[in-house]
Amino acid sequence: MMLVMVVFVGVGEKLADRFLPLYLGALGAGAVAFGALNALINLLGALYSYLGGWLSDRYGYRRALVIFTIMSALGYALVIAIPRWWAVFAGALLFGAWTAISLPAVMSLIAKTVPKNRRALGVSIHALTKRIPMALGPVLGGGLIVFFIHRHGEISGTVMAIRVAFAIAMVLALIAAGLMWRFANDDSEGLKRPAPLRESMRYFSPELRVLLVADMFVRFSEQLPYAFLAVWVCRNLAVSELKFGWLTFIEMVTAMLVYLPVAWLADRGAKKPYVVITFAFFTLFPMTLWLAGWLPQQLNHPGLMFPLLVAAFIIRGLKEFGEPTRKSLILDLAPEHAKAATFGTYYLIRDGIVSVVALAAGFLWNLGPLANFATATMLGLLGTIYFAAYGRDLHYLGGEIKQS
Repeated sequence: MMLVMVVFVGVGEKLADRFLPLYLGALGAGAVAFGALNALINLLGALYSYLGGWLSDRYGYRRALVIFTIMSALGYALVIAIPRWWAVFAGALLFGAWTAISLPAVMSLIAKTVPKNRRALGVSIHALTKRIPMALGPVLGGGLIVFFIHRHGEISGTVMAIRVAFAIAMVLALIAAGLMWRFANDDSEGLKRPAPLRESMRYFSPELRVLLVADMFVRFSEQLPYAFLAVWVCRNLAVSELKFGWLTFIEMVTAMLVYLPVAWLADRGAKKPYVVITFAFFTLFPMTLWLAGWLPQQLNHPGLMFPLLVAAFIIRGLKEFGEPTRKSLILDLAPEHAKAATFGTYYLIRDGIVSVVALAAGFLWNLGPLANFATATMLGLLGTIYFAAYGRDLHYLGGEIKQS
């Protein structure tokens, strides 16, 4: 039932997610607003991750997921009702809850039901399922935008398409909440009051702190260009929204192909190499994306642009190489009685700091795309080198976690 909910809510969420900067632009907002929205969603992710972990430990993942899925539906309704750029920010306070709040609940469920030496595999199966809507949603959303632009022009068509996408997302979210409430097991019995934030932070081992610091720098690398992916591809490079959706599809299929093999290997040996590799792919993507636009111009070969974009999005898909392994490390290092709370606290700290840096994205973009992409690459490189130098290996011997 958890996986069904992930698919239902995910398809709706991803119909419009990557096209929101185009929607804001159609409503008159500029680059600073694009970066500010991404910063807000990161900040909400930080706050909601902790809240989701706390509520999951206190009331059970079933109730937490149903409540916040309904919140997402209300956020979609707000954007549908008020076609103004500021309504997207207001709606994000609600629909920005799902991904952040559901993650600690899902990780808590995996920790309770999957053996320790299979956690990377358990997290990978969840991630694999999650990528199905992440692959399909942008293709369907891009098709909607192209359809409406063809009939109503770029500005009106974009606005109409995103509102239709949010309407579909709202319906799917409500169906998912009803299914979860009706069929999921009630896990509220025997739950204890979770630890307060200060105590949750004491659960962080030195190994987890190293991972957190490195992860923050790598997320700086991801989030600085994130709000401008559709703008760069669809507006600067004049690639259609539907093709951008297919690029996202390629990214997600690439991620899905590597999840299970890497999880199988990570559960049987050292995990650090897989995390280092995934950090390296995060770092490579921004400049690869910029080169996809710059290199064809230098070579006077415009036909080369789309193949280079495909290569860039394959690299972006490969950034998921060790993501389930990283999440399973957090579970390994969290106390048995507070998995969700520790996981949520980790994301509270990480995404809270990343949201501040994400505010700079719009200002860097106004200096030029290269300033944005190059800064992202340098920050990702710092995080990758730091974890490669100071990160610790965790692996399983005889069913117990061993460090090396």
